[in-house]
Amino acid sequence: MDMELNEAILRMILSASGWRGIFAENGDEENSAAEISEAHKLIVAAAARVFSDYLLNAAPGKSAVIVGRDTRPTGKAIADAAIRSLLAAGREVLYTGVAAAPELMAFARASGNSAAGFMYISASHNPIGHNGIKFGLSDGGVLQAEENAKLVSAFKALVSSPEGIEKAFLEGLADGKLAAVYAAADGYKKAAMGAYWGFSCEVVSGLKDRAEREEFFAVLRKGLEKRPLAVAADFNGSARTLSIDRDFFSSLGVKFYALNDIPGRIAHRIVPEGEALEPCRAFVEELHCKDPSLVLGYVPDCDGDRGNLVFYDEGEQRARVLEAQEVFALACVAELSCMAWAGELKFDSQGRALTKAAIAVNDPTSLRIDRIARAFGVDVFRAEVGEANVVGLARRLREQGYMVRILGEGSAGGTIIHPSAVRDPIDTVCAILKLLAIRSGSGKEDCPNQGPFEIWHRLSGQAGAYREDFALADIIASLPAFVTTGSYSEEALLKVKTATTEP
Repeated sequence: MDMELNEAILRMILSASGWRGIFAENGDEENSAAEISEAHKLIVAAAARVFSDYLLNAAPGKSAVIVGRDTRPTGKAIADAAIRSLLAAGREVLYTGVAAAPELMAFARASGNSAAGFMYISASHNPIGHNGIKFGLSDGGVLQAEENAKLVSAFKALVSSPEGIEKAFLEGLADGKLAAVYAAADGYKKAAMGAYWGFSCEVVSGLKDRAEREEFFAVLRKGLEKRPLAVAADFNGSARTLSIDRDFFSSLGVKFYALNDIPGRIAHRIVPEGEALEPCRAFVEELHCKDPSLVLGYVPDCDGDRGNLVFYDEGEQRARVLEAQEVFALACVAELSCMAWAGELKFDSQGRALTKAAIAVNDPTSLRIDRIARAFGVDVFRAEVGEANVVGLARRLREQGYMVRILGEGSAGGTIIHPSAVRDPIDTVCAILKLLAIRSGSGKEDCPNQGPFEIWHRLSGQAGAYREDFALADIIASLPAFVTTGSYSEEALLKVKTATTEP
């Protein structure tokens, strides 16, 4: 066991974005079996134990830990090992079963007075045989790099004593606590969905006050009544199959169509880029003939925190895939122009920005974002690749007095909208819906006659090209023209040849 355990640990990546590895028992990253090895059970037990110990200082006085997972086959076995270890450590466990990552993190925020933190079991966009764990506190975001480093150090110290891991994993479970955790799972799942719904309303509107929020959604629904829109999702068997998507969009008056919506039935490559978007593209193209209001489709990864897009181009009479960089650029235009429409971004009589605002992105995000930000008088700051790094940068910028509403990993199309600290396709799609539905004449005091898209045209020097009957293709055409290479395209792969010589 010692050798097997050591080899399994060496294959793990222990980053702030998640502790990941191939958990399929036979070591095949494309294997869809549910079993995991004894070595991996011990790794999970050790990870849960050191996280429990970490929370003694990070969240003193709080005993509960939230545990959830995506739909990967090995998720159930990993969750079981984590729950057993947390119970053995004296923790209360709030288990949600399958939940999208943004859903679980919204639940952590809502449970902040009682829950110390969360463990989310997922390998995000990696192949089906992979799995892993994300750790976070009740702020709803994953641990920052420096905090993750503390956890990694404690983990390495613990796994040097395998007998200690086994004891943590096996002891103290004869009193029925494990069965009680599973019996309560449905209730916590419902609570997580409720928390996620309320938090999504706050993120989409940008408003905490309930009355102001309802006023905003009334404007949005009125716009969608005048110009009906439908949205399609290729869930690809992901955790979003069991989340709020269908009901949330329907509540806005948006018709919703779903493809591959059986939980765990992963129909194609998990990473939502390139060829993985083709089924959704074909789905949108086919359905648009029957329902012309269907103009947008999205595809999440397995944990449901990314959502790259396809759209129906009326000019070309076909559905097209948007590159990841285009998705983030579109979301930035949408959010910044809606902030200007709402009066959150202020300008003087000469059009100069008066608001200290910024966008936080990862290093490989296209310079297209800088061009967009310049039109709004917004600064751009970059962090190393990794969602935790971008979120950490945004937090530091807010401490310096910047308003940071939108951030993300442009290279992956991952959009994060404050106060959320995680990528979320609902927020991405709703940003675009706002741009399409809120037209001129429904503005606020500062811009009563201009809608968000008209504001973008004016600020970006395209005022003469604006027309009131614009469509999504017109919005995309208004983006600064850049050529970008998708992270998973053949052109992006670096092929390294090595030569060996005899010693």
